[in-house]
Parts: sequence; structure tokens; C-alpha cells
Amino acid sequence: MESIDWSLINWSRAQFALTAMYHWIFVPLTLGITFIIAFMESIYVKTQDPKWKEITKFWMGVFGVNFAIGVATGIILEFEFGTNWSNYSWFVGDIFGAPLAIEGIMAFFMESTFIAIMFFGWNKVSQKVHLLSTWLVAIGSNLSALWILVANGWMQNPIGMHFNPDTMRNEMDNFWEVLLNPVAANKFVHTLVSSYIVAAVFVAGISAWYLLKNKNVILAKRSIIIASVFGLAASLATFLTGDESARVVAKYQPMKLAAMEGLYDGQQSAPLIALGLFGERDPQQPNKENFALEIEIPNALSYLAFLDPDAFVPGIRDLVHGNKKQNIPSYEERIALGKKSIDGLAAYKKAKKAGDEVAAAKNLKIFEDNFEHFGYGYYFGKDPHLLVPNVKMSFYSFHTMVILGTHFLILFILLVYFMYKNKLPKMRWLLWIAVWTIPLAYVATEAGWVVAEVGRQPWVIQDLMPNLVAVSKIDTYSVQITFFLFLVVFTILLIADIKIILHKIKKGNKH
Repeated sequence: MESIDWSLINWSRAQFALTAMYHWIFVPLTLGITFIIAFMESIYVKTQDPKWKEITKFWMGVFGVNFAIGVATGIILEFEFGTNWSNYSWFVGDIFGAPLAIEGIMAFFMESTFIAIMFFGWNKVSQKVHLLSTWLVAIGSNLSALWILVANGWMQNPIGMHFNPDTMRNEMDNFWEVLLNPVAANKFVHTLVSSYIVAAVFVAGISAWYLLKNKNVILAKRSIIIASVFGLAASLATFLTGDESARVVAKYQPMKLAAMEGLYDGQQSAPLIALGLFGERDPQQPNKENFALEIEIPNALSYLAFLDPDAFVPGIRDLVHGNKKQNIPSYEERIALGKKSIDGLAAYKKAKKAGDEVAAAKNLKIFEDNFEHFGYGYYFGKDPHLLVPNVKMSFYSFHTMVILGTHFLILFILLVYFMYKNKLPKMRWLLWIAVWTIPLAYVATEAGWVVAEVGRQPWVIQDLMPNLVAVSKIDTYSVQITFFLFLVVFTILLIADIKIILHKIKKGNKH
């Protein structure tokens, strides 16, 4: 097997992570604020109160800036599949391309078509047609997320397909199985409702700033009511879907769960680490870091993962070295079986070319019987610990997300309560918390994606394709140059986005 250019792999990963994380700065606000705007315009059409129209148009302006820059970063992200990950694109093009094509043809087309009416049709179409356009923009943006997350969910749990050994591509067998993939379904709902929190925090925080400065008071009071109720509902939904996520991850990606909780040794009745801080490396296990500080909730991890407080939760050592008592094969065993599958495929291709149908059929069976371990075979002769994700990054990202999620829930409860009591403008301490929670919302949503993507490393497609195979055979320096080029361009775009939005906020709803 040819030598591996780890520098190329790491720089390609870094470039994709950079693009994805910058893109994700803009996406959650788009997904959530479109619904907030639709609710506001619905109230305007119902009440005919011109103040609601002004409020709606103000938040539309903020959305428009965010949407435009988000599209620019998203286009570059899709190009990178072909430039930096061409082997991956070839391997899964028949499956991964289908949801993205539907996203472009149906969802994005609908969103971009009706966004023109939404912005420029106030005096050109009836109120009901305009309102319908606003709702279709909200629905369209969320449908875009659906197809992208279906594609991502398939990468985390590849089903509904078969591998064609003649074309060397995965081909779709069952579209509905891909669409209704339990990983994709959970990821879609959890990602959406958590994005709604970002939008709600954004609107509530800006409204709180207006109340502190005693500016645009009517806009602020009405906006904070809509945002807080919307955010409270989204927070509750996020916790429910996050609870379901634990069981989905435990079933399909047990190594990710172990990394998220820093669980090295599997346990019966496993506790959940509510708060933890890594310390020194374990002298007896060089790949393990002990906790210097940990606060545990007894039996909670077993219950979250399997709805059984006494269930066994496998740890990193169980997955790498195996656990015969729990019937968990070791990574060494899976690597051997994966190598057998890879060799079977190579022998099949050779026999097929030579016209030996008997040998071809025999080797095809060997390949297919061991295909579920196929990706592990690329680690033959290598340290199986390379298949373990970055534990510290996964652990801290997961716990940051959960802690901040709890903060958002409490914040929305307090905002709704004091608005109901008509005391919120006097609660300056709470208003300042709402303002400073805006950046925390972005930290939380980025942390969620770090958990999802870093936690499954090194798999680009779970168990079938690691990143060392997926990467394009290009010069490392070209990836490094474009990495820093994108960093500069995206940073300029982000600064421009922030400056334009801040200008609109300072201006308020004045025309």
C-alpha cells in the first residue's frame, strides 16, 4: 500500500472545516429568523397594524444581508467536494449527489424565487400573496437543510445502497431508506430546532439592547415576545431531540459516544459526566487521559444511551481491543476482515479482467461477506488507535453545547415570565445577559457540529471510507494556499456582514 501523506489529509480536513464553520455562522440565523419574520407578518396581516409591518421589514433587512453572504460561503463548500475530496465524490456520487441535486432544484429554487417577492413585492402583490411568499421562503430554507442533512446522515449511517464492484461506486437501492435514515431524521430535526434557538437569541438580544438604550421600544417589546416564545419552544424541542440523539449515536456510532463522554473503559450502569476537566495521561494506558475534575450523574449515560440505567456502555478500549463478554469485536479483527474485503475486491477485478468467472464469483463473495468492515482494511499494519477521534475536542465541544443549551432554556423562561409580568424593561441585568448571549449561541451551534464531525473521525463514510482514502491526490501546498486565501476572504465577508447588520441595528426601523 502506498505511503500516506498525512499533511495533505490534515490540511484538506482543515480547509473543509474552515469553510463549513464559516458557512454555519450564517445558516442557523437564516433557518430560524425566516419563521420569526413569517410569524410577524402573519400578525400584521391579521391585525393590519402598520407597526407590525415596520417590524417585519426591519428583520427582513437583517435576514437579507445574512442570507446573501451565507450563499457565497455555501457554494465554495460544495466545490470542495470535487477539488479536495474527489475520491469520496466518485465513491458516493450516485447517492450523495441525489439529495444535493434535489436541494438545488427544489428547495433552493423555491427559496430564491419567493425571496424576490418577499423583498420587492410589498406594493406589487396582495398582502396574502406576500405573506405566502414569506412562509415559502421559510419553508424553502428549511427544506434546503433537509436534503443537505439527509446527505450528511447517510455518511454517518450508510444504508439504502449497494457497492457496485464493476464501477467502484456506491449506488442507491432505496431512496426512501436513505431519506428516512434514522440518523438523518434525528439530525435534521435536532439541527433545525437548535438553529431556531440561535435566531431567537439573536432577535431577543438585539431587542434587549434597544430596551436598554430606550430606542425602538415598540419594535423591541414586540420582537422579544415573538423571539422568546419561539426560542422557548425550540429549546424544549432541542433537549428532546438531543435525548434521542444519544440513543442514535449509541446504536450507530458507539465510538463517538465514548469520545463525547471521555469513556475509556466500558461500564455497566455508566454515569454521565455533567462537568469534567482532563488532567494527566494515564501511566498504564498511554492513549488515555484521566480526569482532574469530574462531576457525575450516576447511571445517567446508560439510561440516555439505552433507556436502561443498568445497561453496558462500551468505552474506547472495548471498541479498540474488543470485549468478548459483551460480544464486541476488536478493531484489529475488523481491520483484518476489512483487508480481506479489499483483497477480495482486487482479486475479483483481476479475475473478471482475465475472464475467470469462477474465481470472480468466489472473490466477489469474499468481498461482499466482509463489506461492512471494508474501510477498516485501509488501516492494515497501522496503529488501530488511529481510528479513535480526538477525545478532548469531542468531550469539551459536547459539554459546551449542553451547558449553553441549558443557559438558553433558562434565559427564555425568564424573558417570557418578565414580559408576561410587564417587568422586563426594568430587569436591566437580564437584558444585558440577553445581549451577551448572542455570541454564546454561535459558540453552541458550532460546538454541536464539532461533536458531530470530529466525533466520527477518521470516517468520511462510517466504516466504509476513511479520510486517508477520500482525499484528492493534489499538492499539499495548493491546499495550504487556498486555506489561507479562504480564511482571509471569509473573514472579510464576516466583518462586512457584522458591520452592515450593526449599521441596520443602530438605524433601527427608521426609513
